[in-house]
Amino acid sequence: MIQIPSDLHPDLVPLAFLLGNWAGAGVTDFPGAEKANFGQEVSFTHDGRDFLEYHSHTWILDSEGNKVKPLESESGFWRVGKDRKVEVVMVRDDGVVEVWYGELADKKPQIDLATDAVARTAASGPYSGGKRLYGYVKSDLMWVGEKQTPEVPLRPYMSAQLKKVVSPEEVAEMARNLPDMPDDGIAFFK
Repeated sequence: MIQIPSDLHPDLVPLAFLLGNWAGAGVTDFPGAEKANFGQEVSFTHDGRDFLEYHSHTWILDSEGNKVKPLESESGFWRVGKDRKVEVVMVRDDGVVEVWYGELADKKPQIDLATDAVARTAASGPYSGGKRLYGYVKSDLMWVGEKQTPEVPLRPYMSAQLKKVVSPEEVAEMARNLPDMPDDGIAFFK
């Protein structure tokens, strides 16, 4: 269920489905790098101003799902402009800074983004742009990223399915708000 905090800036209501902490796993595959499964933790927070703050950390997983080594980290700020246009400024640990523009889908929690500007440090690898699609599907946050380099045309390189992480305080709040259930608990499902 999507909740809209009372102190969320009104411009950000269309992005409310992103709010919270998310964790899950995905796959990365791009020419020049080994295909691998990865784990991911993402947070989208707000402080009442007209942007969401974003942090993502990924790491390579072994065949048993254990963390092997860091993959990439990124941080940024998300805004919604007129006509449901989304703009994102993002910085990645590999020395890349990106400006993304896109839009919210009509009548569904989905965002389609493309890079508008890319700046790289001398130490970063080749990268010339990308696309991302984020969607809220059956209470999960799903995303797919595409990227291109001067040598490789735009193609998918990462995707993940993330579940909402719930704190003990949130569990207690949910329990307080549960409807009265029949004594046997089974009748509730009939």
